[in-house]
Amino acid sequence: MFAVYADSFSADDPLSGLVVGERPDPDVPDGWTTVTVKAASLNHHDLWSLRGVGLRQEALPMILGCDAAGVDEDGNEVLVHGVVSSPGWSGDETLDPGRSLLSERYQGTFAEKVAVPVGNVIPKPASLSFEEAACLPTAWLTAYRMLFVQGDLKPGETVLVQGAGGGLSTALITLARAGGLRVLVTSRDEDKRARALEIGAHEAFESGARLPVRVDAVMESVGRATWSHSVKSLRPGGRIIISGTTSGPDVDNAELTRIFFLQLAVIGSTMGTRGELAQLVSFLDATGTAPLIDRTLPMDQARDGFAAMAAGDLFGKVVFTR
Repeated sequence: MFAVYADSFSADDPLSGLVVGERPDPDVPDGWTTVTVKAASLNHHDLWSLRGVGLRQEALPMILGCDAAGVDEDGNEVLVHGVVSSPGWSGDETLDPGRSLLSERYQGTFAEKVAVPVGNVIPKPASLSFEEAACLPTAWLTAYRMLFVQGDLKPGETVLVQGAGGGLSTALITLARAGGLRVLVTSRDEDKRARALEIGAHEAFESGARLPVRVDAVMESVGRATWSHSVKSLRPGGRIIISGTTSGPDVDNAELTRIFFLQLAVIGSTMGTRGELAQLVSFLDATGTAPLIDRTLPMDQARDGFAAMAAGDLFGKVVFTR
């Protein structure tokens, strides 16, 4: 079958290990099923995989991709939850120490078909296209959990989203506005600040700028470049929800004095559960909200999408179609 996969790693030139070609049809263990892929979205995880982060040499060649929407074996339109739990695990999948993602231990979604556990398939609502639904299982689910589960934000509260532009930040802005929050964003790029206002942010600021108010929560995925600003932007008792460190994890000043004196909370957040993905789908269906797609490409042009992500030339999600 046709697939987009990694056959080698390179930290300096990740796209050198990307192959568009043929791979065997997926193996289907007991308790698993197959989904014929109609659309799949690109995540930073896929680029990190090509750098050798989270993917073992002995697992190569590995079909990339965590997210997909398509048709199940009974002809139903579905989307795929990409977190695969250990056998016998029950409860929050994100807390399972043996959990994995599609494209780490198991072949991913950038292919004609993907095999997944039966429990990882949920119905796709008619209100979302295959392309829109394919954006949900990683970036949009991560945003939903950050805001409403780990962040426990309520309508009327104020949230700061650091670094407008990518799939996660645009999801955070859109979901926060749809959930009744006041949304502030930062970006180094003037055009991205303007776009953020167009999709629902109330105010947009240059990165590091002093804000006119202290916020209830900060959505942090940048890391070193924004950490101090995130801490300083919080009201007493506020909270930072962190789901990544794209600028690096080592901070020059952890702001520990400010954190303990103002009784701030630092909360980690990773992906989301199957139940939360179903809640997110219902939320979008009820509000008429849909993911922002930067570009849609045929899967055989996947290299162009990877290159755009590596260059940071995106506002929203990259989607591959079959």
